[in-house]
Amino acid sequence: MIRRRNLLGAGLLGIGGAAASFGSPDHAANLAAPAISRNRRRLNMVTTWPKGLPGLGRAAERVAERILAMSEGLIEVKVYAAGELVPAFESFDAVANGSADMYHGAEYYWTAKSTAYPFFTAVPFGMTAQEIMGWIDFGGGQELWDELSAGFGIKPLQGANTGHQMGGWFRREINSLDDLVGLQMRIPGQGGDVLRALGGSAKSLPGGEIYQALQTGNIDATEWVGPWNDYSLGFYREAPYYYGPGFHEPGASLAVGINLKLWESLTAGEQALIKAACESVNHLSLGEFTYQNSVYLDLLVREHGVQLRSFPDEVVARMAEAARDVRAASGRDGLEKRIYESFEKSLNKMAGWAAVSDGPYYAARELGRKAGG
Repeated sequence: MIRRRNLLGAGLLGIGGAAASFGSPDHAANLAAPAISRNRRRLNMVTTWPKGLPGLGRAAERVAERILAMSEGLIEVKVYAAGELVPAFESFDAVANGSADMYHGAEYYWTAKSTAYPFFTAVPFGMTAQEIMGWIDFGGGQELWDELSAGFGIKPLQGANTGHQMGGWFRREINSLDDLVGLQMRIPGQGGDVLRALGGSAKSLPGGEIYQALQTGNIDATEWVGPWNDYSLGFYREAPYYYGPGFHEPGASLAVGINLKLWESLTAGEQALIKAACESVNHLSLGEFTYQNSVYLDLLVREHGVQLRSFPDEVVARMAEAARDVRAASGRDGLEKRIYESFEKSLNKMAGWAAVSDGPYYAARELGRKAGG
């Protein structure tokens, strides 16, 4: 059992008319937050990410750094990589039972707790990064997420977003639906359910275990994130075909989960401070992933001979059909049904906007690039 330290002390901060102003990506903001007590909270954050992982692991560290700076040193969060205090997939339970204070991870890892959890990370053919932010922040998603996680003693917040992901690394090419039959792939959440519906076998492995599974042949393929994070884990050494886009995760939102009793012991100002820290990292990470993925995609192709591929149309069509069934099956009754219905309603609204904005713009921009040589 991890010992909790100084969690339930008196309120530390009063925030009145506070405004955050953020500078460079690796420096947290100064926030007007006059201290009313010099007592300190020392909290721990467990994560589902391997030690030293850029992007995802760095996002967890940035949340901690910004909380420390914005609280003027009064709330200190120590970040632990997967396995340092608890295994990656035990992070949720550690926070729920109070043996850890916070976690940073992907909510679809907790599908066994509720089939609605994937909606708060990513679902196949679902929301982009901007869309899931829109649903959670403005479409009722946060309230539903709060209700779901409160049942486990957790307060959830958005804590990073990867943007569009890639479809995965494959040892052999995917030329037809037949190539998916019997395929052993590391792919969690509803993406795994879609693969199973198409005759494949899906496994959920934490990031630190994927390379060995690929190297030893325990899996034939894996998805992870995108060029930046995928490069750091070396998948290109074992699987030469890199498929995209990642229909299973069009904009993966990562979460900060906080022990609910701890959260309720905080003052309103402290809660606002932590929300602001998480929100800033959520938006910052999307920009960082977008830029770094472009850099590392070029590196993978030019220096390591990675072969880019797109899924055949028949595979995409069947994936989309299966995805609709999987999403519907995840929300059959009760709270899970309300989450599913809210998600689908917001998705349909925002997809209509994207059809006349983002989609046509990307197509027009590509035409312009080609015309310009």
